[in-house]
Amino acid sequence: MEYNMQKYTVLAEMIKALAHPVRLCIVKTLLEKGECNVSHMQTCLDIPQPTVSQNLQKLINNVESKFYKCFRKRSAPVNIYK
Repeated sequence: MEYNMQKYTVLAEMIKALAHPVRLCIVKTLLEKGECNVSHMQTCLDIPQPTVSQNLQKLINNVESKFYKCFRKRSAPVNIYK
């Protein structure tokens, strides 16, 4: 059996990013709704907008982009998360 510590390190960082109640709730919301903006998440989760943004940023920075991508719709003035 071959061990690739870099692969396990990346996986551990992803797990750490998900291991927070607010982040798990954000992921659940995105999985259920498909996409939504921070204002909608704030209302649904009943937490302050900066808390949503900080936790969302941790997900974006630490979870592979194929699962959670942040993109700006050209016609919308807000970020939509999917």
